[in-house]
Amino acid sequence: MGAADRRGGARCGPEHADAARVLLLHAASADPATLTRVYAQGTAPERRAVLHALPHLVPGPEALPLVQDALRTNDTRLVAAAVGPYAAAHLAPHDWRHAVLKCLFTGVSVDAVADLPRRARGDGELARMLGDFASERMAAGRPVPGDLHRVLALTAPGAVPLPTAPSGPVAPSTGEE
Repeated sequence: MGAADRRGGARCGPEHADAARVLLLHAASADPATLTRVYAQGTAPERRAVLHALPHLVPGPEALPLVQDALRTNDTRLVAAAVGPYAAAHLAPHDWRHAVLKCLFTGVSVDAVADLPRRARGDGELARMLGDFASERMAAGRPVPGDLHRVLALTAPGAVPLPTAPSGPVAPSTGEE
């Protein structure tokens, strides 16, 4: 994506810019190689668009390196995009658990984590990791994120998902726009 994409985002308004970028990628039938190039060379909004487009354009796990890269950043909007439906379908349990912890650590709402109730249900290892994280936070005199208790409740076998408020905008980005 280039200058035309950036101008297009200004024309449709910031609240629709991500969706417009995803539609452009979908209309172009971008393959994994193209998505990788756009992600590697793109701005933060272009990277988010790639992450949002993955479940629509890449049926298999070949784009996981893009998700894993986004999960290594501290840009909360990229992290939120990385834990969408593509990650829910393709991240290995170990990596998925770390993605959930990344959300809690960076303040990304767990509402962004696609398929959270199903993947967390009965996950004893996630429960242990959440307990360790909460203990570390308390020992350091830091607050425990409220979302941690929601996720912990979901780890019980047969847990019923708690109702959540409709998700609004994700936390402001710490990266470039």
